[in-house]
Amino acid sequence: MKLESLLIHGAKDSLNQTGAISVPIYQSATFVHPGVGQSTGFDYARVQNPTRQALERLMASLEGGSEALAFSCGMAALDALLGLFNRGDHIICSNDLYGGSVRLFDAAGPRLGIEFDYIDVNDQKLLERTLSDKTAMVFIETPSNPMMTVTDIRAVRKTIGPRIMLTVDNTFLTPICQRPLELGADLVVHSGTKFLGGHNDTLCGFIILSDCFKAEKLRYITKTVGSGLTPFDSFLIIRGLKTLKLRIEKSQANALAVAEFLTRHHRVNKVYYPGLLDHPGREISLSQSTGFGAMLSFEVESEELAKAVLERVSMILYAESLGGVETLITYPILQTHADLPERVREALGINSRLLRLSAGVEASEDIIEDLSQALS
Repeated sequence: MKLESLLIHGAKDSLNQTGAISVPIYQSATFVHPGVGQSTGFDYARVQNPTRQALERLMASLEGGSEALAFSCGMAALDALLGLFNRGDHIICSNDLYGGSVRLFDAAGPRLGIEFDYIDVNDQKLLERTLSDKTAMVFIETPSNPMMTVTDIRAVRKTIGPRIMLTVDNTFLTPICQRPLELGADLVVHSGTKFLGGHNDTLCGFIILSDCFKAEKLRYITKTVGSGLTPFDSFLIIRGLKTLKLRIEKSQANALAVAEFLTRHHRVNKVYYPGLLDHPGREISLSQSTGFGAMLSFEVESEELAKAVLERVSMILYAESLGGVETLITYPILQTHADLPERVREALGINSRLLRLSAGVEASEDIIEDLSQALS
């Protein structure tokens, strides 16, 4: 099936004989054994649940992977990912990552004995110099949060070779616009809370694997710590995925319209959106993605104006998160990236004048009108 058909029909429940169109919510903590030493395939909900299984198989299909695991949130997925590595391993990350990812890596690194380096992975020579015989993974987010830096996934794969695991955070573009496994990645991670769910009403995380080699260890971690997604949340994500392509197309069109408006506004210094003609990552985006996404950031002329915009917006909502049907605006320096050292934020351009916007599915004219009055 084409992707838009797969979104609607790809979640199948082979156990259900009722004819229900929607995958049922199997709200059961445990499952009956048919006999001694026998199993229906489901024993205890911490290990697996039929609703979650249907969602995981759908996500594996959407990303072109062999297996997928659904977690209680995106950070739980990243925490499980770290369980694949050993003391003494070295991990290289994009220097512009979601602040929560950096917080987790920096907290877990000393405890687990894993060394992290944050670099510009688009700098091939720098990437080559940073690699060592202990490097076990390169972790990238493209486009990045919040500076919308685009990373050439194929080029990174070529530079690091086949031995080192390449993991891509595909939260911003989703499989609608970008399929990293086809570009050379080994693993894809998502905060399913965002575009995949799409309605700001549930938390979710995913890891999708190109092969099943590491899936068994990840499932062991999930079973042991209980980080798997609940049946009801699995149901909500399946429901949200059915409209993913429609929502992405509308939100993306809105993001481009808003970005073009902001580039013309006299109180806006800079707009970061890969779909703009002057964005340095535009050509890479065109080569590896089928869309530019619905996320953008922009820098206004002063800190006072940035704070005023957050307080003046009316329809647009000043809130953390992204990817829902509502347009949200965020202040990275106080919210998503508050835990980063100031010198790191400043070097990346995450300053007191920067705002991040997640375009929703409202009328683009209304979004622009709200920004216009807030900036005036």
